[in-house]
This record gives sequence, C-alpha cells and structure tokens, in this order.
Amino acid sequence: MSTQTSSDKITRGACPHDCPDTCAWQVMVQNGTAIKLVGDSDHPFTRGVLCAKVDHYLERVYSPERILYPMRRVGAKGEGKFERVSWDEALMDISGRLQDIIAQNGPTAILPYSYMGTQGLIQRDAGHPFFDRLGTTRLVRNICGSAGFAGSVVTNGISPPTLPEDIVHSRFIILWGTNTVVTNLHLWPFIQQARKNGATLVVIDPAKTRTAAQADWHVQPLPGTDAALALGMMHVIVQESLYDADYVERYTLGFEPLRERLTEYPPERAAQITGLEADEIIKLAKAYATTRPTAIRTLIGLEHHSNGAMMHRTIKCLPALVGAWRERGGGIIGGPAEAFFRSLNIAAVRKPELEDQNIRSVNMVQLGQALTSHELDPPIRSLIVHSSNPAAIAPNQNLVLQGLRREDLFTVVHEQFLTDTARSADYVLPATTQLEHADLLWSWGHKYLTLNQPAIEPLGEAVPNTEFFRRLAASLGLEDAHLFTSDEERIRTLLTSDHPYLDGISYEQLEENGWAPLNLPADYCSLAEGGFATPSGKCEFYAESLIAQGLDPLPTHVPPKESPVGDPELARRYPLMLLTAKSALHFLNSSYANLPRHLKAEGAPHLDLHMDDAVPRDIRDGDQVRVYNDRGEVKLRARVGNRIRTGVVSMPSGWWASLSPGGSSANALTADGLSDLGGGGDFHDTLVEVEKVMQPVVTG
Repeated sequence: MSTQTSSDKITRGACPHDCPDTCAWQVMVQNGTAIKLVGDSDHPFTRGVLCAKVDHYLERVYSPERILYPMRRVGAKGEGKFERVSWDEALMDISGRLQDIIAQNGPTAILPYSYMGTQGLIQRDAGHPFFDRLGTTRLVRNICGSAGFAGSVVTNGISPPTLPEDIVHSRFIILWGTNTVVTNLHLWPFIQQARKNGATLVVIDPAKTRTAAQADWHVQPLPGTDAALALGMMHVIVQESLYDADYVERYTLGFEPLRERLTEYPPERAAQITGLEADEIIKLAKAYATTRPTAIRTLIGLEHHSNGAMMHRTIKCLPALVGAWRERGGGIIGGPAEAFFRSLNIAAVRKPELEDQNIRSVNMVQLGQALTSHELDPPIRSLIVHSSNPAAIAPNQNLVLQGLRREDLFTVVHEQFLTDTARSADYVLPATTQLEHADLLWSWGHKYLTLNQPAIEPLGEAVPNTEFFRRLAASLGLEDAHLFTSDEERIRTLLTSDHPYLDGISYEQLEENGWAPLNLPADYCSLAEGGFATPSGKCEFYAESLIAQGLDPLPTHVPPKESPVGDPELARRYPLMLLTAKSALHFLNSSYANLPRHLKAEGAPHLDLHMDDAVPRDIRDGDQVRVYNDRGEVKLRARVGNRIRTGVVSMPSGWWASLSPGGSSANALTADGLSDLGGGGDFHDTLVEVEKVMQPVVTG
C-alpha cells in the first residue's frame, strides 16, 4: 500500500470472482471513498486489463440497491418485503431458531449452501469450520470442475498441466468446449501471440460463440458427443500410424486394448454420433497429429453432462497418443490450482478434521430435491446461504423455488443484494464487497498468489463472511478458539508453510507488492518423459480403477442421459438439445445480472436456433417463443441464424428469473442429475421443445 496524502491512498487487491483470471487491481481512495479502480498493469498475466463485468466494480460497491443493514421478512416468501432490524436483534432470533431446530431434530436439519461467489480462501470457506462444529448436513460443492477433474485424473492423474503462458509456443491449439474470449479473457492475448507465430486455432463447440467466431476452424458436434469425436480422431491417428509409438510404448498403459476399442469408432460412426462429416473428423485428426507443438484447452463447459467425466477422460488421452507432451507448449493447457492447494497451509484454517464423514450430505446440484424431499429424516428445516444465489444458479429452478418458499423452512442469507434467493429468506444480512474486506486469492488460471487488502471501511453495517460466522458462533455460545481468529491471522496461517512453492512469499511481501508468483520449478509441467501421477506412473488408456466404479476402463462414448439416443421416447416429445452457456459478456454466473449498466449492455436474453429448426416451427427472427419441457418453461425472443447448429438451441445462463421475460430463466428447464464421476451436474443433458408465442411477453 502506498500513501500519497493523509486522505489519498492506493490499495492493492484482486477480483474475487469464479474465473480463471483472478485479475490484480488497484483502488484509488480519497477521503475514505473509492473513486477509481483499475487493473494492475505490472501483473504479468492480467496486465492491467479488467473484463466488462468488473471494469465498473465501483458501481457495484456503491449501488443504491446494496443491502447495508440486517433485514427481517414481513411479507410472503418470494415477495421481497423486509423491515430493518439491528444485528443484535437478528442474531438473537436466528440463534434461538437454530437452537430450537437442533433440539427438536438435531443439527442435520440445518443445511449450509455456498459456492464461489468469492473464491478467496478466507471468505469462501468462512463457514466450513462453523458448520462442521455444529454437525450440520454436509454440502457437496461439486457443481463445476469436479466432473472434468475426476475424468482427467483417471487418465493423467493429478499431473501438472502445461501452464497457460506456454500456449504461445503452440502451433495447433484446440479450445474444446470453452468460450475463452468471455470466460478466460486474459488467456486470449497469449493465444493471439501464438497465432502471430503461425499457430492454427480450432474451436470445438456446438455454438458459434464469440471465441468460435474468431477461430481459424470451428467444429460443431452435438452436445455430449465429444468423446465420440476424440475416439474418431484417435482411430484415424492409429489407423494411419500418426501416433508417437515411442512415447506410447514408454509412457502409456493399455495401448493394445485402446487400439481394439478404436475399431468401434471409425470416422463414419463418429460422424453419425457427433453430427459432423467424416471428412472433417479425418482432417482434424491429421492436423492435430502432424503439427507440433499442439495444445488442447478444456474448461468446464463440456463436463456438465451425465457422461462429462468420461468425455474429459477420453479427450485427455490425445496428447499422450501423439507425444504432444514432449514439447513446450504441447499437451493440456491448465492452471496450477493443485500447486496452490499443495503449498498453502489450508488445513490449519479450514480444519477438515472437524468434518464428520458419517454425517449425511446433499449435492448442491440437487438442492431442489433436498428441500422438497419427503424422505429425508430429519427434513431440512433451515438453510443458511452465503456466496451463492441458488435460485438463479441451481438447476431445476422451479423445484428450488418451491423449496425456498416453504413457510416451514427457516432461511438466512448473507448477501450484497436482494437476489432471488434472498427474496425468499427470513433474514437477509448485509455482506461486504471485495473493497471492504481482506482475503487471499489463488487462481485456477495462472500461478500468481494475490493479497486483497480492504480499501474502504464497510458501508452501512455490512460485514465479511468471516465476521458473520464469528458473530453467529458467539450468539450460539460456541467457544472454540479457531472460530474467532481474525482475517489477518487466517491469511498469515495460510502462508505459514515450508513448501518450496512458497519460498520468498510472506504476508509483508504481499502487503507491499500485492501479488507474487508461486516458486514453481522449471520442470513443473514437464511430462516429456512420463512421470504421470497415476497408479502406474503412466498415462492410462486402460484404467483399472474405473471397473470398481462400474465404468468402462477404456475411453468410450456414452450417450447423454437426455438425448435422442439416451431417451428416444423423451426426445420424441422434446426433440431439441438445450445449452445454457456462460455466454453473457456482462454477467458472471448470476453476479451483475441486477445492475443497470450490465443489464442494459446485455439487452434481453435470446434463444438461438438454426434456420432448419425454426422454419418447421414457423418461427422467424425476433418472434417471441416458449421453450418448455416437463420441468418448466421460459419465454423469450428467438434469434434465428447460424449461431447454433441444427438440433440444438441455446440461451444464456445467469439471468435472474425475477428480472427475465416471463418470470423464469434458463435453469427452469435444466436437469438436476449427476455426472458419471465427480458429482458434477448434468444440466446440459436437457431436451426441450420450442413454439411461437402469439401474445407479447411481459417483462418481470
């Protein structure tokens, strides 16, 4: 922190959002008010650039819609009517209600719900020790990343990926199911540099995203068929002896069984499954196998299927098959998330030893089921939410709202705004923004650790997540010392580690400079000579570990649960596959979806559908349409064109139902099943039908 005068200062910090970029920023403060926020131009990865979501963060901080005082519900659940109360009054009532519930039904009648509303290590996990101490029902927080991670681990183990910066050395780049321009903006300049150096950029995505529109080559498979595409590519590579026989022999396991499996996936069959042309699969396979170095970048887009882990597992076989790991800039492009969690002293703060694994758990994907179940014993009688907006982000939205609006469900929400979730709460308590609290930020997209220092005093009576749980613990009479440690003490504890990745990184250094790179070894991401973190130490084309889990030990294509092949009868009623992607440039999940600037910039949500699907339904560009299935319906305007392939429709996620045309948003339609591994969601396994609406849609 550097001070200009007694009243002016610049404070260093970082964006808290669920994003791989974790942008470093600087806040200019004058007389206690933040007057300007800019990216830190010295940061080697984010380079002073902020995205369209965060560039006007001060409008979020000083929004007149901020919740600044504790509020108690006075209207019906979902109506959004509250009265102001004091913190003491709120805590006394909340603690009394929770104690009554525990006395009557036990602590498992209480369910916490939180996720990545902030991904800072202090504020994100603030409630974990508190809930573990009480012995509440455990929340499985696997909605994003877990399925893809689980599938990747089967093939490569928790092996270090190629660092994002090294993509500049690649000459053939596949962005597979990721909209980099929107969701990973700061990787894009490195990709552009690679292209200037001669690289070809391929985007594999059913939709013509902003990223796909700028690619050299756009491949559009049907959703959920990516494993079949990868298998078809591998068939060509092996059939034409384009694989790296030496690398395969030395550093892989199960090539001969894989070779046999590939006989089932000639390009013609892969084309039939994926909806592509066989010639395109052959061309892609040859280009990938004969260009060096070649890199694949996947994120979470394609994992949200019932077969999501297997798709990731299958794609991750490709680099070892062609020996792409041999060169710098080859392999799988990823972030060093594992390095942060290996090196930081997280256990000392998180206290995982307090979690009783025998206590029941609820997967956050299936919140609606948990809140409406007649089989849970005891039933969920209280829900405590922070850092999330499940009414908008959880699948099967109507079931979630039904649960949230139960009169016998005591709900407490710690929030910055009156979200759709908060509208159904009994108490809404004011939460600080990133400018008003301390945190330590890791990144799943680069190697820089960042200290976020509070730039201004909390507005009104807002408190950080950490202080909320300190107050709640005290109100309940808990005396465990670890529940009351300060934020600075927790950050210092995280940094108290002798791991070599943290060499030279101290609290004082971060306080002065804002950020520091992990001290990764020069060979951190080197799999040139094998060394995979698998049971065999090799890339496992054949993974025996899958047999015990009831899955095929070899890469394979499994049809999505909701698809014309997976459920033909359902597909006859609902013949279109629905994607609900993070395509909104100005929203991040459901954050910013209530702010005037961002809403105006996004305009209104649209349903993208191909002309070949629009014409038989008498739908023209701009028509108002109803998208529906057995779970619900969404009304919005059609956008007819080539932004999506035939057989698929797409609408943006992140919109709040209360601010959407027709009063419902994308998750009113999505499935709430689980992926094959990792406990992720299958919400892209969603079938729908679309029809024209003759009456105007009323905007809620």
